[in-house]
Amino acid sequence: MENFLTQLFAQQSYNPKNFFLIAGPCVVESEDLVMEVAETVSGICKKLEIPYVFKASYRKANRTSASSFTGLGDEVGLGLIKKVGDKFQLPTTSDVHAHDECAEAAKYIDILQIPAFLCRQTDLLLAAADTGKIVNVKKGQFLSGPSMKFAVEKIRQAGNDQIMLTERGNTFGYQDLVVDYRNIPWMKEHGTPVIMDCTHSLQQPNQTSGVTGGNPQLIGTVAKAAIATGANGLFIETHPNPAVAKSDGANMLRLDMLEDLLYQLVELNAVANK
Repeated sequence: MENFLTQLFAQQSYNPKNFFLIAGPCVVESEDLVMEVAETVSGICKKLEIPYVFKASYRKANRTSASSFTGLGDEVGLGLIKKVGDKFQLPTTSDVHAHDECAEAAKYIDILQIPAFLCRQTDLLLAAADTGKIVNVKKGQFLSGPSMKFAVEKIRQAGNDQIMLTERGNTFGYQDLVVDYRNIPWMKEHGTPVIMDCTHSLQQPNQTSGVTGGNPQLIGTVAKAAIATGANGLFIETHPNPAVAKSDGANMLRLDMLEDLLYQLVELNAVANK
C-alpha cells in the first residue's frame, strides 16, 4: 500500500492485503442518512478488516435536469461529512467542481475527488494538488487508461504525489457505458493506486426522462472483475433505500446487500493475491 494510504488509514485496524473501500450515499441528503450509512459500512469493514473511506457529495453540480436535487448547501454538506469523519474516525472524500472550491473543501475532507467530466481541467487539478491533500481523479468516459498520464503529470508537477485514479467506464453509444478492464493495469503503470467505481460505471446516462438510469444488479459482477484484474480499491455508492434516493438511485447498492458482497470480494481477493 502506498505510504500516503497507510497514513490515511492509520486510525483503522485492517488487513493490509485487503482492497480499500470508498463508500457512502451519492449526496448528503440529511444528517440521519450519512450517519446511518457511515455507521453501518464502518461496522462491516471493521468485521472484514477492510480499510474504509466515507464518501458523499456535498453538492451535485452535474445533474441531468435543472430541477434535480443538488444538495443542502456547501457549508452544511461539508460540515456533515466532517462530522461523520470525526465521529467514526474515518477519512472522507467528496467531489470538487471548480478551482476555487478546492481550498475550502480541503478544510473538511481528506481526499479531493475530481469528477470524470473534469479530469482534464488543468486549473482544477492544480488547485486540488495545491491543497496538499490526496487527489483522486476519475477517468473521463471519453479517455483511455494510458491517456490519464497527463492528469497525473499535472498534479505531480504541482508538487503533489498523493494521487489515485478511478476507472468508471467509457461511453458506449449515447446512453450506456462499458468497462474496459485493461484500464486497471494500464493506469497502475502511472504509479498510482487504481480504484474501480462499481456503481457509476453502470449508469445509463442521457435518458430522455432527465434522470440517469442504471444496472445495479451488475455491481457485484463489476466489483469481482475489478478485484481479479488488480484494482487496489473499490468505490461503491450505497443507500438504505435507493428507490427514494435524491441522486443516482438507479445505480446505487442497497445498504443491506453490502456486507454479503464485501465478504465475497474479500474471499476473491485472497485467492487473487496468491
